[in-house]
Amino acid sequence: MTTPLQAVGPGTASRTKPETSSAAPRRLPLWKRLWRDRVMLMLTLPGLVYFLVFHYVPLFGYVAAFQDYQPYIGFLDSQWVGLQNFATMLGDPRFWDAVGNTLRITLTQLVLFFPAPIALALLLNSVISEKVRRFVQSVVYLPHFIGWVIIVSIFQQVIGGAGVLPDFLESVGLPRYDMMTDPDAFPLLVTLQVIWKDCGWGTIIFLAALLSINPELYEAAAMDGAGRWRRLWHVTLPGITPIIILLLILNLGSILSVGFEQILLQRDAVGPESGEVLDTFVYFNGVQDGQWGPAAAVGLVKAVVGAALVLGANKVAHLLGHEGVYRNASK
Repeated sequence: MTTPLQAVGPGTASRTKPETSSAAPRRLPLWKRLWRDRVMLMLTLPGLVYFLVFHYVPLFGYVAAFQDYQPYIGFLDSQWVGLQNFATMLGDPRFWDAVGNTLRITLTQLVLFFPAPIALALLLNSVISEKVRRFVQSVVYLPHFIGWVIIVSIFQQVIGGAGVLPDFLESVGLPRYDMMTDPDAFPLLVTLQVIWKDCGWGTIIFLAALLSINPELYEAAAMDGAGRWRRLWHVTLPGITPIIILLLILNLGSILSVGFEQILLQRDAVGPESGEVLDTFVYFNGVQDGQWGPAAAVGLVKAVVGAALVLGANKVAHLLGHEGVYRNASK
């Protein structure tokens, strides 16, 4: 008695065998994929319009960096001057003062402010009580929603010339100290204000990264005899390292921008020599003095330097084995 397989013969069996293997999925055409994801694409439409209107369309305004631009004439009728605006910018000593002040403030914030949300997120993550953690989170989030006018006023009342701190120093026999008008302390003052305002808000993304760490890694490390600090060093920090590198790279892109409103409110207290940054330099020279071409040249330099720093830092991250802002195409 022959089986069905013997009846058809071995050749037939070998020919029918590849039919059982699953074929590679066929990729849908572009229009079908767009139609399939039409709801999600419509949800992203407001954000896309926002970036197009307020971020991409204004890029065409950088043409003023190569013109003797006059607002009442427009881009089409303004005279082309080539690189003259850049020469004017580089020859202005106030520009270099603004660059130096900007870099000092940025480096101070990079050293003091950037690690602050990480440390606060680690402390909040170590709180056992869920109610206490949520209460502390709500408290530290609130300063982010306070305007700079109010924050500067609070600091003025606390550490200003007639504030609480100078009165306390005088009461204990020490000389009065007005930090708000000290040019040498201005980078530190600005950084302290940023920490007070945005440190809690910056913990959101780090807390989310901490929640994504597999709890079994902590259990395995504890079974191996690792204490709290070793678990922090070998489990927690490696788990949030990609987020730290990502945010560090993005912060390098804004290394020449330190906040316009905050600096503008306190610039006159310390003087332009110590309080002028590139953002306020563009405002006073472009908007107030009408030097639109050199001001646009400063903005273009800021954008190019920021983009170069982001791309360079991302390349370094790839060389060190990290993903960075985007994945390495060669992998």
